[in-house]
Order: sequence, then C-alpha cells, then structure tokens
Amino acid sequence: MTTFPNVLPLEGVTVVSLEHAIAAPLATRHLADLGARVIKIERPGVGDFARAYDHRVDGLASHFVWVNRSKESLCLDLKQPAAQEVLLALLEKADVLVQNLAPGAADRLGLGFEALSAKNPRLIVCDISGYGEGGPYTEKKAYDLLIQSESGFLSVTGTPDEAVKSGISIADIAAGMYAYSGILGALIERGRSGRGRRVEIAMIDAMVEWMGFPLYYAYQGQEPPRRSGASHATIYPYGAFRAGDGRTVMLGLQNEREWATFCARVLDQPALAGDARFASNAQRHTNREALKALIEETFAGLSAEQVIERLDAADIANAHVSTMADIWTHPQLQARRRWTTVDSPAGLLPALQPPGMGPERPARMDPIPALGAHTEAILAELGFGERSAALRAQGAI
Repeated sequence: MTTFPNVLPLEGVTVVSLEHAIAAPLATRHLADLGARVIKIERPGVGDFARAYDHRVDGLASHFVWVNRSKESLCLDLKQPAAQEVLLALLEKADVLVQNLAPGAADRLGLGFEALSAKNPRLIVCDISGYGEGGPYTEKKAYDLLIQSESGFLSVTGTPDEAVKSGISIADIAAGMYAYSGILGALIERGRSGRGRRVEIAMIDAMVEWMGFPLYYAYQGQEPPRRSGASHATIYPYGAFRAGDGRTVMLGLQNEREWATFCARVLDQPALAGDARFASNAQRHTNREALKALIEETFAGLSAEQVIERLDAADIANAHVSTMADIWTHPQLQARRRWTTVDSPAGLLPALQPPGMGPERPARMDPIPALGAHTEAILAELGFGERSAALRAQGAI
C-alpha cells in the first residue's frame, strides 16, 4: 500500500470565519481537515448559536460537534470598535475570509471584498447567503427548510399525499460544499495571479443546481416527477420493499436485462419478464402498484437478509435501510477504518475521516474548541496581549 508524508495541502493557509449554523462552518471544517488554520469568530458569552441547538453529544450540540473540529475560537463583539480593530489586524495576514452573516452585515462592518482587498490584495472573501446579492429576495431570511421549499425540492420529495423535507440540512450542506470548492478554486487561481477574489455562494443557487434532473424532466411545461416516497420517481422497481420479517429492503433495476434476471432469479417467476404489463420501464412504472404486490408476495416468505442474499446472487443492486444505530457499527466503515477520534471540551469523541482521506493519509483532526478557547493566544499573536484585560473588561472579547 502506498504511503504519503503527512503534509496536508492547506498547511500555512489561514482562514478567518464569521460563521454560524451549518453552511459556512461546514465549508471551513473541510478546509481545516486539509490543514488550514481556521479562526472562528464568536460572540463573547454566547458563541455560534449552533452550540445551543441540543446537548446530545456528552453535553455538546450534535451540529456543532459535526462541523467545528480543528478550529480556534476567538471571541469578539464586532459591534465594538476595539473588537473590529482586532479583526482587521487578523485579516491583514489572513488568506481567506468566510462569512454567512445576515444580508448586508459584512459590508456595514467594512468587511466587503473591495474594502478588504485594498489592504490585503491576496485575500479571498467568500460570502454565503440565502438568496445572493441583488434581486427582490436579497433581504429575505433564508433557513434550510425555506430554501428547500423555495428551490422546488419539496415539490419532488415525499409521498403523493404530502411534501416532505430532507431529514438533513441539505440546502446548508449544498451551499457549504460549493463554498468549499469555490475557495479551493480561488486559492489555485491566486497561485497563478497573485491576487485574491470574491466567491459568492447563494443557498438558492446551490439547491437549484442540485435540482437539475427534475428541472429538465419538466422541460417546457412537461409533467414534473411525482413525489414517490422512497421509490424512484421514474424507474420501477426501484425503491423500498417489505420482507416477511417486517424489515425493508431497498433495491433498484436499471435496464431490461436486470429485469429479466430479477424475475428469474429473485422472484423465481421467469415468465413475468414477458408480461405485457411490465414489458418496459414505462409499463412497469404505470403498473407499479400491481408489480409491487407481486414482488412483496414473494418477499413475504423471506427475511430481509434472505432477500438481500438473493439480490446479491443475481447481481441486483440493493441496500439495507439502515438506522442511525446501524451506521455507528456499519461493517464497511469498520473494515475501511473510517472512524477515528477527536478531542472536545467533553473529552474524546468518535469522528469520521472526511471523504478522500483516511488512515494512510489522515486529515487534520484537532479538538472541537470551547467558546473563546484561543482568544488570549490570538490576541498575543497580533500584539494585543497587553490590552486583553482591558478588552475583556469592556466586553469586546
């Protein structure tokens, strides 16, 4: 097995982030995974409001634990000029600023790209917002569920009777990942040009990009994909089927060859492949309820594991319907050594290596910071050490 020196690609890059919730913190956590120094600016005494979402991880919030490892926490009350002075001193030496403050807040603080670039031409500024700059929605509040709705995602997700949101913060995650890739691209560009640039990420843009398939499927007024629960909207059989032990198996067929194999080797009904009701995917989709009944009639005499054994033997794509408890002990994650640990104010916690990195080339996995854990050290580094007591007394830090 090839081994690599553990030199991470973003070592030496400093990222300052005015962040809260998920989108910006997820982007900067990925930058930290690759070795960047990420300094998280938090409000004194309160911090990122995601710290208080819940207390499920040994007293820490689940969202916060997920997206904030390997960061330094610097408390600054940016409403106070003395705190702004500290931040501007920090940005003069930084490589990247990321912010997902309320619309217009960064500009009011003098943190727009044009103003900052005049003092630090190499600075990359990534602005994350709900609807982007310009247009009638610029000032609208934009939470994850609202963007799921506004982007059309809810129109294709759920059951025929009810629209259902994603069980995770998919709009925040989409925006965070585009911010991450946009910053990486800007760093490469800066390596050629010597200058930073602005990266603007709107949650609505990220989610509509991910809606490309249903958009084109409904091109020029054609019928959009129907909400189909856990089944595929346009391919059948492709979705969830109940086995005889009450558990559910997910399976998917992609072509006519697989359909014939499925009938012969999984259902043990080879003649079904020639049934006119199911002779093509379009026909199977039209007659999906009748076909579902036939499939589950066979599955009723089998356990979920027996169904999966038949599907595997026939080389038909399938999956367990895993619970959160299943994922903690998933055999594939265990076999590939995807789990490691990260320190936190609550002690050591399990953590997944980020995709693309692992035991042979591990990511940076430094602690999840306590609120303000690095304030004094960063102030000293910037030359504000002798003023720290006064700054704290006036509530600036």
